[in-house]
Amino acid sequence: MIRLFVTQPLSQGAAVDLTAGQAHYLTNVMRLAGGGEVMAFNGRDGEWRARLVSVAKRGATLEVVARMRPQTTGPDLDLVVALVKRARLETIVEKAAELGARRVRLAITERTNAERTNVERLGAIAIEASEQTGRLDTPAIEPPQKLPRLLVDWPADRPFMYCDEAGDAPPAMVALAGRAGGPWGVLIGPEGGFSPAERALIRGHAAAVPVTLGPRILRADTAAIAALTLWQSALGDLRGA
Repeated sequence: MIRLFVTQPLSQGAAVDLTAGQAHYLTNVMRLAGGGEVMAFNGRDGEWRARLVSVAKRGATLEVVARMRPQTTGPDLDLVVALVKRARLETIVEKAAELGARRVRLAITERTNAERTNVERLGAIAIEASEQTGRLDTPAIEPPQKLPRLLVDWPADRPFMYCDEAGDAPPAMVALAGRAGGPWGVLIGPEGGFSPAERALIRGHAAAVPVTLGPRILRADTAAIAALTLWQSALGDLRGA
């Protein structure tokens, strides 16, 4: 069944007004007619079965019928990734949503390709991926922030897995063995890697857990996917999956 993320409250009998884009998607792309049903979620109220009751040129309305799943959230996991080229950054955001990251925090480093990105578009990509993957929330996409500022503000009690390509850190599964779950982060650098000064700054942070992702140098999008999968397998909701 089609899944749709909405921002309005969900409860039995509630009416949910859709955006023009959502209405177009349901009626023109998915060919859903009046009376057709979708699954709606908003990240707060669980997942609800809803019925398409009206369609207009600039929108449509759903009637909420019944709750199918109570609200749940995945691990409190932040993906911190340096800005990279648009296509790869969009892939990272999409896969972060699929792999259960709660937030994607964008970092500006000395070797980033650009200092700006379209955060609104990245948010839309995250929502679409969340709709497709079955999760009941969507990851927040936070605006770009310079790496030193981000590290100053980073809480010491939230460990972050620092994917260090220098090769002198333990493998991720070794570094994570025996550690507790809870709030965590994963830090991925730009295509050119972190500068020596940035690497020293990261290594000196009380929350840093340096790891290696293996003998090969990975592109940022591949590294993000690999790191999220390893963390989820060791401490997250892929354990026992």
